[in-house]
Amino acid sequence: MMTRNEIQEKILAILTEDFEFDNPGLDDNLRDDHGFDSIDAIELLAKIEKMLGFTLERKEKEQAMSIRTINDILDYIEAMAASRKS
Repeated sequence: MMTRNEIQEKILAILTEDFEFDNPGLDDNLRDDHGFDSIDAIELLAKIEKMLGFTLERKEKEQAMSIRTINDILDYIEAMAASRKS
């Protein structure tokens, strides 16, 4: 399992390369600070699935709707990875 730092590095790389975030802060509001929208969220979830190596179930994807910040993304990925491990 990846460490939080490894997850953070990957997510920051995705956000800067694929979503053109400029110097994202971990507590930035994705929508307000970076114009992140629902289509971006769907794309990001697909990238998260690839990173995790499994397809998220509908209820797991619904849990992602509460994500507001990069820290929320990291928490979410850790929770999804942990839920599959047990």
